[in-house]
Amino acid sequence: MRQAQITRKTGETDIQLELNLDGTGTGEIDTGVGFLNHMLELFARHGRFDLKVRCKGDTWVDDHHSVEDIGIALGQAFDAALGDRRGIRRYGQRLLPMDETLILCAADFSGRTYLGWEVRIPAEKVGTFDTELGEEFFLGFVRSARCTLHVQQLAGKNSHHILEGTFKSVARALREAAEIDPAAAEEIPSTKGTL
Repeated sequence: MRQAQITRKTGETDIQLELNLDGTGTGEIDTGVGFLNHMLELFARHGRFDLKVRCKGDTWVDDHHSVEDIGIALGQAFDAALGDRRGIRRYGQRLLPMDETLILCAADFSGRTYLGWEVRIPAEKVGTFDTELGEEFFLGFVRSARCTLHVQQLAGKNSHHILEGTFKSVARALREAAEIDPAAAEEIPSTKGTL
């Protein structure tokens, strides 16, 4: 089973996270950050990942530590669940429309970390959520998941739609990249023989 359980406890956050890459899209999310709960529920559903997240963080300061650390923990879970990455498709992509918004995402579970973030969010906040934390979440994720992720906003004016489209597009690209390729189920998808 391609599953992982992650515990991350620091002076700023206490996180319990469970991930099943081959799930049905169920999410049990309680991050202490309402907008992030919504984004992770969408992420689980669109990626068809079973995801449980519980976080107690210092949200009386702001949401930064919780959002970043949950991104790190989710990346660690992907890395652990993928193991040696044998048989995966490795690459995934998604062009996702959401009303006036259009988001392009491409992912590579290469073992190398990079985030290309070309997202222009017009508002500083969606509700109480600092919109700049979207990038912080995915920076934490790629560093721990050991993957390359490019996210480009091709259209969009509504800040909520832009962030929601981003989480959905990333989820669907990661789903494709993490899938087992039946034609190469026993192979490492690299000429190096390792990822």
